[in-house]
Amino acid sequence: MAVPVKECLELQLLEVEMLLSMFPKRGEFSLDEDAVPSIQRYLRNADGALPPQLEYRIAVDVGEAKVKVELQVLLPHMYPQVAPQLFARSEALHRQQQLQLNTHLASHISSLDSGDLCVCEAVQWLKDNSLPFLENSKTPSECASKEVRVKEVLHRMWIYSHHIYRQELRKKIFDCAKKLNLTGFCLTGKPGVICVEGLRENCEEFWRVIRYPNWKHISCKHVENIETEGSIDHLHLFRGFEDLQFQAHGDYGLRNDYHMDLGQFLEFLKQHQSGHIFQILFGVEGKLSDN
Repeated sequence: MAVPVKECLELQLLEVEMLLSMFPKRGEFSLDEDAVPSIQRYLRNADGALPPQLEYRIAVDVGEAKVKVELQVLLPHMYPQVAPQLFARSEALHRQQQLQLNTHLASHISSLDSGDLCVCEAVQWLKDNSLPFLENSKTPSECASKEVRVKEVLHRMWIYSHHIYRQELRKKIFDCAKKLNLTGFCLTGKPGVICVEGLRENCEEFWRVIRYPNWKHISCKHVENIETEGSIDHLHLFRGFEDLQFQAHGDYGLRNDYHMDLGQFLEFLKQHQSGHIFQILFGVEGKLSDN
């Protein structure tokens, strides 16, 4: 498995170089300063842990008015062998038009040959195809009256961190989840786990906010999308955003080096129809101890 992952990461870095040459101006291409070096370190020593997934944003000028459309990119380690997570957003688009733009973008990307780099293609598609959505967004009330009922999508992100201790970081997590109307939980300690669920654009914004500027030991391990007609409220697994603090093993002293009881965490996941996530997060199948 190490060989294909290494090849995929090398291709991802090549694509970043191409994009940097295409978007050299300040503010056009936004990338965490440690993202590329962390991948380069892994490529030099592939026996170590995988680096965080590559994440960046590209500001695309559309039309003669040069309206800004931002493409948010999150690359799984096996991209381009698997599809990237792409999301386009613009202040000039109302929510309905933004959803339709991303639906068409996803359809176009899925039509491309599997295994090919496609972020550059996504950028070009946005330049060529965003203008009709931007023009329609000027009359949202007229558009809404003509549109058929659009399916809604619940987005759920499972985020893993080496640890979550600091009070200011926890406050940032909870404040951001509340502001974006997301449900889920934050498991404090070692390891740290965060789940957020809600509208995709809100989940993506949450991920962007907590990742920057310098949270290095964190990665999005799994994403779920559930489509429905009408409201997504009934699809939520969590009623609010919970603070999880299970019984810990270890020292509560100055080092704060304590491990959460993962057996209790597995039980919590199973109570919320998410027992399968345990293996995705930790790489092992979870088993409850006999009482």
